[in-house]
Amino acid sequence: MKTIRLTTAQALVKFLNQQYVEFDGKEEKFVQGVFTIFGHGNVLGLGQALEEDAGDLRVYQGRNEQGMALAATAYAKQNHRRKIIACTSSVGPGAANMVTAAGTASANNIPLLLLPGDTFATRQPDPVLQQVEHYHNLTVTTNDAFRAVSKYWDRVTRPEHLMTAMINAMRVLTDPANTGAVTVCLPQDVQGEAYEFPEYFFKKRVHRIDRRVPTESDIKEAVALIKEKKKPIIVCGGGVRYSEAAEALKSFSEKFNIPYGETQAGKSAVESSHSHNLGGVGITGTLASNLMAKEADLVIGVGTRYSDFTTGSKQLFQNENVQFLSINTSEYHAYKLDATKVVGDAKLALQKLEEELSNINYKSSYSDEIQKAKEAWNKEVDRLYSIRYDENQFIPEAGDHLPHVLPEFAEQFGSTITQTEVLEFINEHVADDAIVVGAAGSLPSDLQRMWKSRTPNTYHMEYGYSCMGYEVSGALGVKLAEPEKEVYVMTGDGSYLMLHSELVTSIQERKKINIVLIDNAAFGCINNLQMNNGMGSFGTEFRYRNEETGKMDGDLIKIDFAKSAEGYGVKTYQVTTMEQLKEALEDSKKQEVSTLLDIKVLPKTMTRDFESWWNIGVAETSKKQSIQDAYERKESVLQTARKY
Repeated sequence: MKTIRLTTAQALVKFLNQQYVEFDGKEEKFVQGVFTIFGHGNVLGLGQALEEDAGDLRVYQGRNEQGMALAATAYAKQNHRRKIIACTSSVGPGAANMVTAAGTASANNIPLLLLPGDTFATRQPDPVLQQVEHYHNLTVTTNDAFRAVSKYWDRVTRPEHLMTAMINAMRVLTDPANTGAVTVCLPQDVQGEAYEFPEYFFKKRVHRIDRRVPTESDIKEAVALIKEKKKPIIVCGGGVRYSEAAEALKSFSEKFNIPYGETQAGKSAVESSHSHNLGGVGITGTLASNLMAKEADLVIGVGTRYSDFTTGSKQLFQNENVQFLSINTSEYHAYKLDATKVVGDAKLALQKLEEELSNINYKSSYSDEIQKAKEAWNKEVDRLYSIRYDENQFIPEAGDHLPHVLPEFAEQFGSTITQTEVLEFINEHVADDAIVVGAAGSLPSDLQRMWKSRTPNTYHMEYGYSCMGYEVSGALGVKLAEPEKEVYVMTGDGSYLMLHSELVTSIQERKKINIVLIDNAAFGCINNLQMNNGMGSFGTEFRYRNEETGKMDGDLIKIDFAKSAEGYGVKTYQVTTMEQLKEALEDSKKQEVSTLLDIKVLPKTMTRDFESWWNIGVAETSKKQSIQDAYERKESVLQTARKY
């Protein structure tokens, strides 16, 4: 047996260079690069291996471990899970910073390979710098925190462990049904230890991502269910995009006259203008989707995991005879809601169902309801876009508010533009193939409802984990995946402040991203949530502490985000009027570096809910009558929701 003497880290790099995936006959290199932040836990191990011979792997310098891992997640997502960038950190805080990114990847079923440094396997320097000591169990390190958020977890305590660890890592990373974060912990002494690795460990491996063929019995049962139903609705999930099943979905919906609503992950699988596309469904959905979902007697989920936002906490579907059909590569997700299951690839399943339903001449009972629902919603969107502030008679869309806040904001920030008009203008004036990125706050609601996707795969929303801080990092990952397209990241001031460090990496890599920063001086989405459920505004507006009251109820904090980003080398713009927005947006298109539009937007000017409900924890007892009322409302609606 021929062997090659390498360190564990050198062997790992050599192995990663030999991993490929094949999908529909197309073969591509799987691991494209490595995001790094070097510390004592990885610089002389994996760092040395990358410096000496990185092969075809491109090494990227991250600025925050969470940020770089979120960028890697977005890169894999935009590449439909068929290309990845691995991430390595030092031990302790560097590793812990990536835990949030691991949760984000796993919640969204996106492949993410994490290679955190770990404490010494020999325990000679015990405790090593940055080690958390557990007196009851010396085998526990910071990296054990990854277990709860990883789809596969391993620790390489001997060089020869690397072989089975990485084979299993690739198994999970390339499995559409079970992919997510994969964490392989690398003790820093083991990284540098040498071993006689067999040559065959480094052979070229092609991981075939096969389209899982649904069984005949699953198809037969699904057909029997559909043919008994008159008003079905389809839920288009992220699996439609990853399967590249858009044409199959359009054909299926058109042939049988079945409307569909989109999840956040499924949006832009098909262009918004398609005749049967009703837009977002669920808590952040459109009135068109939600009204038809309430009356549907069959819900056909395609590649969706039925999150609480999609199902309205299982309350959205109100037809007393409603049943569920789930098409999913994952048996786990297919079993949800007691659904009749079709376990298999979305494209193949839709094509097979279309063939079988055509044989029996199936057709839904809808006549012109789908068209009317779309027309009515388009009129509502036009109304939302036309909302303008009037200091004498202005009722915010978002519901409960403090009347003094809007004039206070207008005076202090010098702006009265609304969030909906800003989004409409940008949507209408960016290129059709521009990609919009988002993750948290009120913007995902507005974007899912109002953003018109004109080109497939141009809407990139992380909403499985709704990770604040994903936005800027995610935009970098998307730009690395599609460098020829303009990328616009929609972020609130809260999310931007939480994490925007990879903006510097975008400058370093000369990968232009455009940040549309909506500053309303608050965690606006959560402010709406608390106030609409009987609370006052508490801890969600960005205000100075009032020395007289001891509370955070002083003046609003005004931040010059443009000036801050300018220091990084970003081209920035300050926007308080629509004319300034027009000028800034047009000029930003001419730039070659990353840009930031610091847009001051009136609070409470996002969209409201449309026939949706969300089950959240409302206090059962309170001194406030408004909270007692909110609890009673919650309990009343809960009685109309499915229990599981």
